[in-house]
Amino acid sequence: MNNMLHVGYIGLGNIGRPSARHLVRDGFQAHVYDVVPDAVEALVSLGATGHDDVASLAGACSHIGICVRDDAQVEAVLYGDSGVFANAGKGTLVAIHSTVTREAVLRWSQEAAAHGMALIDAAISGGAQGAEAGTLCYMVGGAEEDVARARPVFETSADSVIHAGPVGSGLLLKLCNNVITYAEFMAMSEATRLAEAGGLSADLLREVGKSNGVVNESMYQFVSNRNALAAACTEQQMDEIFGPFGRLGEKDLDCALESASDMGVELPSTRRLRDAVLDLFMNRA
Repeated sequence: MNNMLHVGYIGLGNIGRPSARHLVRDGFQAHVYDVVPDAVEALVSLGATGHDDVASLAGACSHIGICVRDDAQVEAVLYGDSGVFANAGKGTLVAIHSTVTREAVLRWSQEAAAHGMALIDAAISGGAQGAEAGTLCYMVGGAEEDVARARPVFETSADSVIHAGPVGSGLLLKLCNNVITYAEFMAMSEATRLAEAGGLSADLLREVGKSNGVVNESMYQFVSNRNALAAACTEQQMDEIFGPFGRLGEKDLDCALESASDMGVELPSTRRLRDAVLDLFMNRA
């Protein structure tokens, strides 16, 4: 049991909600906040402590995980009179789970240190399914002692916790992983179109992939599920189902491109992929 450690979780979406639930299950004193009150109440019914604002949660916890959409939302949580920096105690450990820019993480870490806190980046891979199953991969950047302190919290929802290096390293590893993932999806989409034009099925690509490792199961499932839905749905329905994932892809690749620019690295193919990723999810590419 970990009943002496008060852990806060801000952002109870597809990743945050099951991750907070695992904290409760494993005996942590879980504190939760989300802008959607029903999301908070669902966790309270399982034993978590709900909060009406960031300030009260920050004042109650020694570890705070933040899992919101983008840089702007993280900054809204961290800054201001009701933010984490103004209300958490000295020694608090803040973990950023959001996919954001590397520059922002480095800046937030410096700000945390100025307030007597520690901030690490702990990017997540595995999606909603992995969060539900407790099989996420955490890619973590931060000082050794801070990562060691956070590890028991992360392990409640993970089967892999990778310490990538200093602050910013975990987030950078996630951005690299995202570039590979979206490129794989695009390659599978175009290869399937070529195969089917010649009378071959995607199942044959899958069989070859089992032999040579080129096609993985997530690539196959993405294209198969998308194509099946596209055949049965209107453009509007496709936008409702796949549009949010495509726009998330745009945001994730924007983070990679902005971080690359800050580091003086050119990613021309990734820029082209970013411009096509919404069409990819909508079955237009």
